[in-house]
Amino acid sequence: MTEDHERDAAQRPDDEQQQLQRAAQLFAGAQRITALTGAGVSTASGIPDFRGPQGVWTKDPAAQRLTDIDSYLADAQVREQAWRSRADNPAWQAEPNAAHGAFTDLHRQGRLRAVLTQNIDELHQRGGLDADRVLELHGTMFSTVCLDCGAPGSMRQALDRVAEGEADPPCRACGGILKSATVSFGQSLDADVLRAAQRAALDCDLFVAAGTSLSVFPAAGFAELAARAGTGLVICNAEPTPFDDMADAVLRDPLVDVLPRLVAEPQTSEAASQVRTFGDPATWG
Repeated sequence: MTEDHERDAAQRPDDEQQQLQRAAQLFAGAQRITALTGAGVSTASGIPDFRGPQGVWTKDPAAQRLTDIDSYLADAQVREQAWRSRADNPAWQAEPNAAHGAFTDLHRQGRLRAVLTQNIDELHQRGGLDADRVLELHGTMFSTVCLDCGAPGSMRQALDRVAEGEADPPCRACGGILKSATVSFGQSLDADVLRAAQRAALDCDLFVAAGTSLSVFPAAGFAELAARAGTGLVICNAEPTPFDDMADAVLRDPLVDVLPRLVAEPQTSEAASQVRTFGDPATWG
């Protein structure tokens, strides 16, 4: 740790200081890092999370209906409310924050294996991270898909139709129900994305869960998969998660502070050593 960081750590309770020091050691010694990011990464950009104290669903439990596929298909009023919500989503005005920048810096260091994100706001990519390093587990809010014929489309164009008076714009290809290209509750995640995420969770020497409650599966299962495979696990989240006991370090600090600090840790000689993981063909028997 740097001198300034050591001074900050000295003012912390012993357990918090030990957690930060352990996380710093893991980052310094890691050569291939996979991250799972959740809504907490984007809160500093003005996008509220869902389950936190000020979360969207905490304040308005009924809002969860908008992300339930059965409700969306069955109720035109739910769809109309969903379209209004999409138009008002703060992600349209949001800018990447220092937490997004930390992962971009990690990629520039040549140490980022992948970012598996539960977020649909594309702030990782807008923050400079190569799109091929981002696995969008829950899709993107910036595209649409027809639930009948599967035709893709532009969310901006669909919202323009809403603004012009179409409360629930149908698919222009087949007249079917149009939806954002995100994964709602009751829908399956893309199988190819899941397989790529599984490989990234196994093919790393450090797994970082940042800004996620680790309560939604299958995304949360990647942290457990990595830990059970013997990979170091660091959890950075404001609230406790079900996997804190499995983690090598658990940090509650704001992500815009702690992630850039950890990424800036000088690499140790460990980082230059050969990484052997379940994803490494050299370990296959």
